[in-house]
Amino acid sequence: MTEAAMATAAIPESAVPLFGPTDAQRRDPAYVPPLPMALALGVQHVLAMFVSNITPPIIVAGAAGFGFGSSDPSALIYMIQAAMLFAGVATLLQTVGLGPIGARLPLVQGTSFAFISVMIPIVAGKGVEGMAALTTAAFLAGLLHAGLSRLVGPIRFALPPLVTGLVVLMIGLSLVRVGVEYAAGGVTLRGLPAYGAASSWLLAGVVVFATLGLKFFGRGVFSTAAVLLGLLAGYGVALAMGRVDFAPVAQAHWLMLPRFLAFGWELSPSAILGFCLIGFVSSIESIGDVEAICENGAGRRATDQEVMGAVAADGVGTALSALFGAMPNTTFSQNVGLIAMSGLMSRFVVTLGALFLILCGLLPKIGAVITTVPIEVLGGGVIVMFGMVASSALAMLSSVAWNQRNMLVAGTALSVALGLQLEPEALGHLPETARILLSSGVMPVAVIALVLNLVLPKEI
Repeated sequence: MTEAAMATAAIPESAVPLFGPTDAQRRDPAYVPPLPMALALGVQHVLAMFVSNITPPIIVAGAAGFGFGSSDPSALIYMIQAAMLFAGVATLLQTVGLGPIGARLPLVQGTSFAFISVMIPIVAGKGVEGMAALTTAAFLAGLLHAGLSRLVGPIRFALPPLVTGLVVLMIGLSLVRVGVEYAAGGVTLRGLPAYGAASSWLLAGVVVFATLGLKFFGRGVFSTAAVLLGLLAGYGVALAMGRVDFAPVAQAHWLMLPRFLAFGWELSPSAILGFCLIGFVSSIESIGDVEAICENGAGRRATDQEVMGAVAADGVGTALSALFGAMPNTTFSQNVGLIAMSGLMSRFVVTLGALFLILCGLLPKIGAVITTVPIEVLGGGVIVMFGMVASSALAMLSSVAWNQRNMLVAGTALSVALGLQLEPEALGHLPETARILLSSGVMPVAVIALVLNLVLPKEI
């Protein structure tokens, strides 16, 4: 989340004219609305997911050592462009479909947050060279993910809101540290006097308060794109402070074509295992999104075919993205919320948004502009986004009957997963693969919650 699982970004229902589509048309994924309406709503979808989509590659590049502030930003620019391009391609797989691939629903795909907890230790400090093992593992895990999609229907009973909500909650909690680190100046300043300076927190604070103000008091696009507009507000302050360097923009080309095996090919057993297991977690996110969009948008339960098609598109989209150096893809929950609030289930709308994303992904100047954003500004946006992930999980968990049994399941899963993440040295005697997975936070909470929910009696 999709990825994973952000709080719902919404446009008011008045954005869809009352004299336009009938109720039956609103609930029909195959409905084609008038082009002006479709274009407007398609751009809204892109605005709602734009920042969330490019944040994971920025975080991974920073962990590897070629992120913000590096002497050569070309690899980071490529990753940002690839994230946009292949989010668009993967979205088309969902909306248009290809055989058994795709739900044929208005599902927006984007770079997944779920994999970050595994990707960071794989590439930490290894530079661009560390990306080969990551993208190879993502490709193989994507193929496995797509192949196992045919088994999703029969196991849906094992993934109630208790399990899916805990997984999404742990994704949010696992990443909040990154937002604070960025707001304080980034990992390159850690240990130096400049780390946590007042000017850094000023920039992050402008983004946070502008985002909240727009979200609560804005209307239409100003509310939907609150995070993006908040980042622009922080960027404006950074410009006034002389913190922006446009040199990367001048050096970037106007057109970019994706490069096959952009970062090479390297088989890493620990990375492959980690990606395969987190792929299962990502599929839990996607199942929840498909269920939500059908319940809220179409007023019905999702079919097994739709669920299996959505998970297959996740896997194929991830494999295809990895072949060209992009990150794993998943469905985006904030766009599911956008569908629910607009009341228009048309997959044609999301298809137009996907085409717009592909266009953005072919223009490196866009990626170069993004790299000029000071890391503190990005940190302010990340703080809000990851908090929204956690709060959306609480909304999912609100439907759980919080009896003693479910409280014990949730408490045990969160206690072990969060404890191991906060104290990874406790796993020092285990093999590297086990350390990466057990300290990720996401993997332990998913396994523990799933197993306990299946084996424990329903009543205590």
